[in-house]
Amino acid sequence: MIHTSRSSMQTGRPVDQAHGLRQMFPTRVLRFVPVVSNPQVIFGGVVLERLCAAYAGFGLKTLVVDAGERARPPSELAGFDLSEGIEALSADVSYLPARGLPLKHVDAQGSSASLVDALATAAPQIDVVILHASASELVRMLSKLARGQNLRPLVFTDENPAGLTHAYAAVKVMAQRAQWMAYDLLVCANPASQMGAQIAHRLEQCADNFLGAAQRDWLQINPMEPATQDPGPAFLDMAADLLRCALPHTLGESAFDHLMSPGAALPSRSTPVFN
Repeated sequence: MIHTSRSSMQTGRPVDQAHGLRQMFPTRVLRFVPVVSNPQVIFGGVVLERLCAAYAGFGLKTLVVDAGERARPPSELAGFDLSEGIEALSADVSYLPARGLPLKHVDAQGSSASLVDALATAAPQIDVVILHASASELVRMLSKLARGQNLRPLVFTDENPAGLTHAYAAVKVMAQRAQWMAYDLLVCANPASQMGAQIAHRLEQCADNFLGAAQRDWLQINPMEPATQDPGPAFLDMAADLLRCALPHTLGESAFDHLMSPGAALPSRSTPVFN
């Protein structure tokens, strides 16, 4: 029989180190932000960079899980431990090449929701996880977990018809398979171009008329801006709104066990930024 001293019970002292961590970080929450990949657009990396810069400006640490069609497959070590495949790009941004990874986590019902748990366990020090994947893979990963949630994915395109067609197809997949009936849009185009507004209006009309889906907000960004340039106020507002509609995931016991492993880093803050 294990005896706990009365003084420890009265003072609320942790009975072990792991218990102490649970007391320090009782409501540690990750936010999963779905970004729909578009292989017809060459500026997908720019979209991910801008989001990471915005979240770094908010004081958040971000992990980009890149399962898009142009991404690298995960390393062999990641097949045994996802944390081994995570690459630190800066103090605030980490990257996991993950092409094909959602299918490796699919269950008998066609869901890859277990990947979300695995990612949370592999990166407990992270605040935001950007899931960059096709619409069908995002549905596999998140639809089961997002039931009853106000999830709103980010879709992007450029000025070319092929990019717009793929964006509409993605909205259709999400509306029909997951009943995600709202999305935000980024149009990658030169600031002097008048096509951005036309493209956004065309996608909004098609999504509404044929799918009943709503384009809640859209923004035109210049894909040729240097990566060192700070995001503008409008982009920061959209990034913050995406966080409010992201999938929240509370760290479980396995994540705390990972924090207790040798060499593991503690979370960067003791309270959640967004609840």
